[in-house]
Amino acid sequence: MRSVLFNLAYWVLSILYTLAAAFAALAPGRKAVQWIIRRYVKRMVQAMRVLAGIHIEARGKDRLPEGAFIIAAKHQSWGDGFSVYDQFDDLAFVTGDHLEKFPLLGTVLQKLGAIVVNNCGGHEARKALAQSAAIAHQQGRKILIYPEGNLAKVGEKFRYRSGVWHMYRDFDMPVVPLATNLGLFWPQEDFRKNPGKATIEFLDPIPTGLPKAKFMARLEDAIETRTAELVAEATGRPVTPAVQVPAPDEVRKAAAKPA
Repeated sequence: MRSVLFNLAYWVLSILYTLAAAFAALAPGRKAVQWIIRRYVKRMVQAMRVLAGIHIEARGKDRLPEGAFIIAAKHQSWGDGFSVYDQFDDLAFVTGDHLEKFPLLGTVLQKLGAIVVNNCGGHEARKALAQSAAIAHQQGRKILIYPEGNLAKVGEKFRYRSGVWHMYRDFDMPVVPLATNLGLFWPQEDFRKNPGKATIEFLDPIPTGLPKAKFMARLEDAIETRTAELVAEATGRPVTPAVQVPAPDEVRKAAAKPA
């Protein structure tokens, strides 16, 4: 029953706030859209708590550096964005172009200053990421990115993409790894929701200046190790390292290759 009530609230809130944000997008600047989206996020987190019984605990905010920085987060749940966005007043986020298929949402994302990239990756996607992220950086905004580029099941991980390193290098910004166990309670995009206390945790920032290989290894180790610990903490089971699986786009490319 909780899942039914929450999913009903999810769609009602999403439609109403998207319509309101699309109307607000007609106004100059992005403050009107930003205000509406923040109200939307607050209502969604509230619905997660009241209807789905999912309580979000945010840890490690005392570790966050001053000024602009990049948040590189584990992505297990459709609720990840709500739980992280709720922690900040102004957050730019990297998202795939799949969201633009929803009516009006593309306009809202553009006005909000979201960084929309092609899900198929490649040179053009990296170029778009660099250009959009540069604008967010100039505005002094914090940037949220999911380095795996896909929703992973609990206990699994995808190959970490290098887009986060390019932003880290180009903008000389520290990167804050973010671990989570929200996937236990709202698995990926599932209809089913499981009540309980979900945790997101901001980890020690990675300072600027590291070479690519060292940075990527440090980032993945920090996120995956702490995520596994948070999952174990919530389930009472032993800590189990995530298993790497091929990402959906990698599976499609492999299937398209001639035998």
